[in-house]
Amino acid sequence: MNNGSFKKGEKKPNQGKRGPSKSTLLAKEAIARFADDNADRMQEWLDAVSCDPKHGPKVAFDMLMGVMEYHLPKLARTEISGKDGGPVVVALTPLDERL
Repeated sequence: MNNGSFKKGEKKPNQGKRGPSKSTLLAKEAIARFADDNADRMQEWLDAVSCDPKHGPKVAFDMLMGVMEYHLPKLARTEISGKDGGPVVVALTPLDERL
């Protein structure tokens, strides 16, 4: 039997069905630490890659997006629709008609 602080059936925020593994948490922390520790130098690296004739600005941008992908959470796409999947209807009323 596990004598840790976790009790059977206990849920923690944002853990999903089983929760993130220790290796996932450690990797996320390491990437975040690397990004935070090198934020001031990242501009120099991007400028060097961007000015290099073999690479150019597109490669520098792709590199930046690659780093950010692992440091910032991705947002889920959401769609807002009206009743039964129809359009959203917005009715505006002038302020002077409410009085």
